[in-house]
Amino acid sequence: MIATSVSHYPKVGNGPGRQRLRQAIAQLDKGAIDRAALDRVADEVTAEVIQEQERAGLDLVTDGQIRWQDPVTYIAGRLEGFELHGLLRWFETNTYYRQPVATGPITWKEPILVRDFLYAREHASSPVKAVLTGPYTIGTLSETRHHQSRRDFVLELAGALNQELKALAEEGPAWIQIDEPAMARNPSVRYPRDFELFGEAMYRLTEGVNQQSRLSLYIYHGDVADYPQVADLPFALIGLDLVQGAANWDLVGSWPDSKAIGLGAVDARNVRLEDPDEVARRIAAVAAREIHVSPSCGLEFLPRETAFQKLELVARAAHAVEART
Repeated sequence: MIATSVSHYPKVGNGPGRQRLRQAIAQLDKGAIDRAALDRVADEVTAEVIQEQERAGLDLVTDGQIRWQDPVTYIAGRLEGFELHGLLRWFETNTYYRQPVATGPITWKEPILVRDFLYAREHASSPVKAVLTGPYTIGTLSETRHHQSRRDFVLELAGALNQELKALAEEGPAWIQIDEPAMARNPSVRYPRDFELFGEAMYRLTEGVNQQSRLSLYIYHGDVADYPQVADLPFALIGLDLVQGAANWDLVGSWPDSKAIGLGAVDARNVRLEDPDEVARRIAAVAAREIHVSPSCGLEFLPRETAFQKLELVARAAHAVEART
């Protein structure tokens, strides 16, 4: 029973010095500092966020995606073949991303996340997982002016990100998490869900990746209850949103014992704090060889102080169940 986070964490807070990343970005825009100075501030905030996750009691942490502008741009903007265009809403939230537009073949140029992971591992006492937005979600939220079909586009993205996965795996993270919220049943996704394409992309994405770094797939902002075959995809663990995707409890009830599962059992988009005893009761009923307990998605939608309390709640519930088994 592992307490963990999902992906992004609030970059700013209300305490002393907790606005400094926002202030540094504004200074960069004005030309008052250079990119290197901004990167130093981002490094400081990343280390701070890792320490907060550890203080909350998590067993497995992320870097909080502090350097990411949004879940799409940070990856797509570093792949060859994309231009970044106007702002669009990230699913039905009040956050936005710059829509990538493919104007040529999508190719991987160099490692995108390796430096971030190495920095996080250097500043963490706990195991660190790297997090990568997957090709199905990037392809769904982007446009292409080059590819003949959506399938061609998504699979080419999967091939490019396969190179990124291989580069990350060589550094030996405890876990590498692939985020694919576009596969969830969610009214804000503009394409019908295509599990056949999704599965094909996941196999291409993971082909030849060193399995010493365990791979997990997280699907949130909705459910995949119509697709029990998601458990058969080539990942050591599948993470499910049990808040926005409450129908996923039907999947959890018939989950194969041999496959690890991630339970997004705490609402990452609501400031209300759940009862940790009730969370513990619900997750204790789940049978799987390994269980990761987390918020339902990333926490950047919440105030930083509340995000920390949500992680404390996750850790308290997971460790209470662990102590009883």
